[in-house]
Amino acid sequence: MTSTTEQTPPLRRIARFLGDNPMIPLVVLLLVLVGLLEFMRPGIVNERWVGNTIKFAIPLAMLAACQTLTMLTGGIDLSASVAATITAFVMATQVPIVGVPLAILIGLIPAVLIGLANGFGVAVCRVHPLIMTLGTGLIGTGCLQVYQRFVIATGSVVPDGLAWLGTGRTWDAPNSLLLFVPFAALIVWGQRRTGFGRLLYALGSNEKAARISGVRSWQVFLALYVLSGLIAGVAGLLYVGLIKAPSLSLVNPLLLPSIAAAVIGGTSIFGGRGGYGGTILGALILTVLGTLLTLLQMPEGARRILFGAIILAVTTVYIRLTDQS
Repeated sequence: MTSTTEQTPPLRRIARFLGDNPMIPLVVLLLVLVGLLEFMRPGIVNERWVGNTIKFAIPLAMLAACQTLTMLTGGIDLSASVAATITAFVMATQVPIVGVPLAILIGLIPAVLIGLANGFGVAVCRVHPLIMTLGTGLIGTGCLQVYQRFVIATGSVVPDGLAWLGTGRTWDAPNSLLLFVPFAALIVWGQRRTGFGRLLYALGSNEKAARISGVRSWQVFLALYVLSGLIAGVAGLLYVGLIKAPSLSLVNPLLLPSIAAAVIGGTSIFGGRGGYGGTILGALILTVLGTLLTLLQMPEGARRILFGAIILAVTTVYIRLTDQS
């Protein structure tokens, strides 16, 4: 009995410390995965590998920003990958017709409209975000297929500037960092240091109490989903610059990983808790994990099973650690 009593306080202190510093276990996990990768294939972890990992993690992290922001309010954005795909496809097919600057602007319009529709449905019509964003995503996919028939003869062009940003390097560092670093800094700062960011946490913690205190929740939700659509559109532009081949399903494979990155990063699906810093680490963890599974030469079925099991295990352990605080 005495032994248990003596052991409990240190365990609680550790749990409280991890709860107050949730990024520490994520950093440890990332280092463990990188170490395992180096152990399996000595020499693979070098400057070029690090650059490639960051290069592929950045579009995932940007799309995961949509999930992080909406999940803070207890919502989700299942239309983010569709908005990103539409932006990339429309932009690439409009470049031969109107030029690069106007094509980028035209490409971003559908993403903003999807966000506006999501915001209106969630904020005004009170449709659950899961249903609303799923519906707008399906509608957007259908509209894109119709649009393709009208531009199939014009071809598509990925601008050199986007290709430079998506695939280029400067002193072995990915050029995409030029976009991502200020973007991530703005999101992190906005979450914690602005009234809009604090309102997201307030609505996610207790929407009814926030309304009673005078918060106009419909305005916050409307702005949130429009912002999410815009971020998804920018992520789509960066991703098509990386892949250099627009398609009708370009960014769709990143949807579930983007949700997983936010959850692994500590953002609660019930709202009110989380942050973008953990999401960035979650995106890096998933990217390294993908490399590890490729190195093991696992068949696609086994890859999906192991991938999902690791995500569930990491998420369960992480939530239990942080809930102890």
